[in-house]
Amino acid sequence: MNVQPIGIFDSGVGGISIWREIHLLLPNEHTIYLADSKNAPYGNRSKSEITELSIKNTELLIEKGCKLIVVACNTATTNAIKTLRENYQIPFIGIEPAIKPAALNTQTKAVGILATKGTLSSELFHKTTDLYSSGIKVVEQVGEGLVELIESGDLNSKALKTLLKNYLQPMIDSKIDYLVLGCTHYPFLMPLLLDILPKHVKIIDSGEAVARQTKAILEKYNLLNPQKTISKTQFYTNGNTEVMAILLGEKFKVEYLTF
Repeated sequence: MNVQPIGIFDSGVGGISIWREIHLLLPNEHTIYLADSKNAPYGNRSKSEITELSIKNTELLIEKGCKLIVVACNTATTNAIKTLRENYQIPFIGIEPAIKPAALNTQTKAVGILATKGTLSSELFHKTTDLYSSGIKVVEQVGEGLVELIESGDLNSKALKTLLKNYLQPMIDSKIDYLVLGCTHYPFLMPLLLDILPKHVKIIDSGEAVARQTKAILEKYNLLNPQKTISKTQFYTNGNTEVMAILLGEKFKVEYLTF
């Protein structure tokens, strides 16, 4: 099992931001990335739909021999990971908005969270927020339309910039000093975010923490790859392979897969 790949899935290309952190921390680990772009965004779907899609992705990655699965989607984690863990023996790593470090470190007592509707309305998100946000103003914003624009591959469109400015202005008005990115697609917006937000606002995403947790779980179950050879990565999408290839760079090949 040690030489088997790590499986990663997301509702599209967003989880590439998670894959990069895992690959950086664990360069010897083989990986398989599954982009369910055909069904993106998950954030507008019902809990039952999200769970059904997450099960489909999980079973495909298990079929391909994965030893651990990273649910590289905030919405899928908050709505479906409990079901996945109850029904499959394989270890799962989930993702949820990093509200804890933002809440613990804010000086202005105001933090912003940009996420999908599915994440912000989930029980897990509310439990985490309630636990750490006492005495802190939390400005939540559903990033309606952002995933679709990112999936189109045009990260510099006027529509994207306008939408993002409208979403961030109430947070700026509330004097936030931390912005939590609650969707794995959103790190691709980093250049725009840095341009729009005041310079003192710190941006937090879950990538590094997820990579560290992946390593910890592999160590716990003695699943780290002992081989020091160059790792192999397979990227699959049921959407536009060209968009994913652009985001990854020329070094990596993206294959179309019907699922």
